[in-house]
Amino acid sequence: MVKATKKKVKKDDKQKKIKELTETLQRLQAEFENYKKRTERDQVEFVKFAEKDFIKSMLPVLDNFELALQNQKSPKEFLKGVELIYAQLFQLLEERGLKIIEAKGEKFDPYKHEALLTEKSNKEENIVLEELQRGYMLHDKVLRHTKVKVSKKKSGGK
Repeated sequence: MVKATKKKVKKDDKQKKIKELTETLQRLQAEFENYKKRTERDQVEFVKFAEKDFIKSMLPVLDNFELALQNQKSPKEFLKGVELIYAQLFQLLEERGLKIIEAKGEKFDPYKHEALLTEKSNKEENIVLEELQRGYMLHDKVLRHTKVKVSKKKSGGK
């Protein structure tokens, strides 16, 4: 009878331990789910804040466009105003990590360039002959590939 009681006590202890561990696991799962939701909310807020900051920095550019449109004295002055706005916008983007991908005269690089056309040339093969659309990098990542025309060896004897 003592043996049966000891077995019952051990079984009860095991059941109690299983129940405790199960409750702990359920609590940890709930905490983890709450953590995931909180992290997602924080990430959405971060993106909103980043957008707000960027848009706020763009307002002077918008103001200058409005001024340029209101003060159209001559086409030459209008063009000068647009050029100044372009420079202002580009500087703003550069400050945030935007870089132009230099292409013309460079060796074709599929990580930075997108070849749209080829042209037979006396130049070395795979040299960028013309930039069809400018490409950009944001920090060290390509944002948009430069669309280019690339040299191809002329066929025939030398």
